[in-house]
Amino acid sequence: MNGLDSDGADLHLTMDRGVATLWLNRPAKRNAVTYDMWVGIGEYCRRLAKDPAVRLLVVRGVGEHFCAGADVAGLSVANRGEYQHANEAADNALGSFPKPTLAVITGACVGGGVEIAVACDLRVADTTARFGITPARLGLIYPAVGVERVVRLIGNAAAKYLLYTADLIDPDRALRIGLVDRLYTSEALDEGIDALTDLLAHRRSLLTQMASKEMVDAAAAGGIDPEISRRWQHELAQSAEAGEGMSAFLERREPHFTWVPPA
Repeated sequence: MNGLDSDGADLHLTMDRGVATLWLNRPAKRNAVTYDMWVGIGEYCRRLAKDPAVRLLVVRGVGEHFCAGADVAGLSVANRGEYQHANEAADNALGSFPKPTLAVITGACVGGGVEIAVACDLRVADTTARFGITPARLGLIYPAVGVERVVRLIGNAAAKYLLYTADLIDPDRALRIGLVDRLYTSEALDEGIDALTDLLAHRRSLLTQMASKEMVDAAAAGGIDPEISRRWQHELAQSAEAGEGMSAFLERREPHFTWVPPA
């Protein structure tokens, strides 16, 4: 699938049985992100978040690379304030997406590419992947929202190493420090992603996933408000999810979860 043909748009959306895949589609530029792409990422995320048919959002790069970062040559298209606003809006829209999100990383995942990947819930990569946070090479400052997410994910020391040195690290090290959740060989990537997206989108409860996501994010931000738990317990009581899960377990079959979030 990473050989998806370009249709001329720098972002391309595909849908398959509840799995929305947002493709970064500038393979000739290693999918470097332009101002318009940041705007588009935010718009896509806000729209897909409201679509009841979407159960999982995947972000991938067309071609050999996930994303080589921001398109530095295009920074002059918008003034610095507009660019920063578009960047933060895209990061926040992806980071606050209410359903599970997954970044699939091959080749370069640098700068803004790491920002996009870290805004997702889960990150999987193949053995071609290389990771770096490189503003120190250009005398720039990484977006604050991106720094905060990286620190929460991999800790202070690992974040400082990447930010101070601008070094590229291999996927084995990325896996060790928690930047990546799962690593595949290049040959096994597509099969592995198909299995993982099927598991997340079709064989697990979306209610459980969304409740877990909100609570994990709240815990990471300082604590879970009891109202969050009460709201989700009420939603669970009104749904058929627990009954279906218990029945499937006792009958030794796959569950068929049908809950969708209220409009």
